[in-house]
Amino acid sequence: MTEPANEVIATTPKAPVTAEAQDRQDAPRKKKRPKTAPSPKQQKEALKRLDSLFSDRSNVWVIHYSCESFYDRPNGASPRITSLAVRSLDSAQTHSFSIHQVAERLGVPFEEIEARYDELERQMLDAYYAHVGAHQGMKYLHWNMRDINYGFAAIDHRYQVLGGNPVLIDGAKKFDLSRILIDIYGVAYIGHSRLEKLIEKNEIQPRDMMTGAQEAEAFVDGNYVGLHQSTLRKVDVLANISERAQNKQLLTNTSWWQMHGGSIRTAADWLAGNKLLAFGLALAGLVLGILTLG
Repeated sequence: MTEPANEVIATTPKAPVTAEAQDRQDAPRKKKRPKTAPSPKQQKEALKRLDSLFSDRSNVWVIHYSCESFYDRPNGASPRITSLAVRSLDSAQTHSFSIHQVAERLGVPFEEIEARYDELERQMLDAYYAHVGAHQGMKYLHWNMRDINYGFAAIDHRYQVLGGNPVLIDGAKKFDLSRILIDIYGVAYIGHSRLEKLIEKNEIQPRDMMTGAQEAEAFVDGNYVGLHQSTLRKVDVLANISERAQNKQLLTNTSWWQMHGGSIRTAADWLAGNKLLAFGLALAGLVLGILTLG
């Protein structure tokens, strides 16, 4: 499963008329075009964050997980988690935790997984938090894992529901790749859903990765192996995308002009990076000024 807005890999109910859609219907026809170019300040900070992660890549995990849909839950129960994966940004070594693996170790037949799901899920999360506890201080690069619907808080809550005591990850150690890319390339850098569109535009092979509809169907069908393979593929994809962004090779819909904020800013940044040339131009200007006065 992915981000809870546009990138969420989950069961998609019949879409109601959202507030945003109603706003578009009610708005006057002539509207100012929204600003989509990245903010220079936010862009610089985001690039710095990304560079810092790769300079410390041996201490960074790329994380993703899949869970039951958090829509269509009238009783308010927390969605059950099916699998989690953490991948080293440095070595690509991946640790995974999944329902079907726990069931296999305990000798639980497939047809009994549903009846014993809470027991299996608790043991799966026991293993996940043991891993987190054994690697405290690590940084986590994720995709929209931001809140109680889908994110670290949702995993912590689910573990508490099952009677566990989660090892909490410091908020300063969590880095949202989806937000970093928006800060670097601007809010309209790619279409929705962003993760799938990025994969398509950059010709990344999705292989076992499922779409939202496919994951929803897989959970209903009890295809836990397929969900696990999809989660594993997603941490690979996120690592791939982050590396391309850090190397400035990620393809997006943001134009060169938008990316660099126009000619004035581009020239200023270029001169700032070429101090000798800037000094030469300043000196030439001074000499020209003196000659003109003479």
